[in-house]
Amino acid sequence: MNALAGIKLSIITSKVQTTRHRIMGIVNGENFQIVYSDTPGIIKPVYKMQEQMVKSAYSALTDADIILYVTDIFENIDSTQNIIPRLIKTDIPVLLLINKIDLSNQETVQQKINAWSVILPNAEIIPVSALQKFNLDKIIDHIISLLPESPPYFPKDEMTDRSERFFASEIIREKILLNYQKEVPYCVEVEIVSFKESDVLIKISANIHVSRESQKGIIIGRQGQALKKTGTMARKDLEDFFGKKVFLEILVKVKKDWRNDPRMLRHFGYFTN
Repeated sequence: MNALAGIKLSIITSKVQTTRHRIMGIVNGENFQIVYSDTPGIIKPVYKMQEQMVKSAYSALTDADIILYVTDIFENIDSTQNIIPRLIKTDIPVLLLINKIDLSNQETVQQKINAWSVILPNAEIIPVSALQKFNLDKIIDHIISLLPESPPYFPKDEMTDRSERFFASEIIREKILLNYQKEVPYCVEVEIVSFKESDVLIKISANIHVSRESQKGIIIGRQGQALKKTGTMARKDLEDFFGKKVFLEILVKVKKDWRNDPRMLRHFGYFTN
């Protein structure tokens, strides 16, 4: 979505389940408005949090005018079986995008196209490289041709439906995903406690919530060095994102088993109704 929207709205890491919330990216042209909806990936849920993630992804299939199903050149097709039956049955146009072709060769790409054309014969399959922007113009032109005519849903100057607090929390969480290993990043939720903006400075106070006491020590690190590194990386990206100096304060707190606590999940925005 970042490549198609022309701005970084969704955080990016090499880890699975990086995206937790449905995020809209709004692109306006002279005579069109495209509203992209980036969803969490389809997984077999273990926690109530993951159940809500999957539910938000499936809900996108019911209100979309076009489905962009994004796979990549490395993904095992067998691992996608949960979503395939829904894509076969849907009447909504499906564009299947095979990403990261810049890391492969023509023969392998063609093999993937052939395999997917058997599984989803009604989908239009487009090989792409989001990094190199290969075929992105083709996708955008095709999206515009498929969109129904209607008044714009959002004002022309809006780029997303999410708040500044949301993006601040996501930027911090991205650095946690990058800096910590094993299960620790998946047990973390970032909460923005305070967001105060002036003409030249934004003061942000954030809590990092973890599931167990032992994870708190890992996040903080020896003499606080791990947390300091994460905070410094996040602050730099926050300043780039908001275009202002940022003062960032981070505390680490333990919320035992928060991923299975409906009250906490609602507080963190995983329940939308």
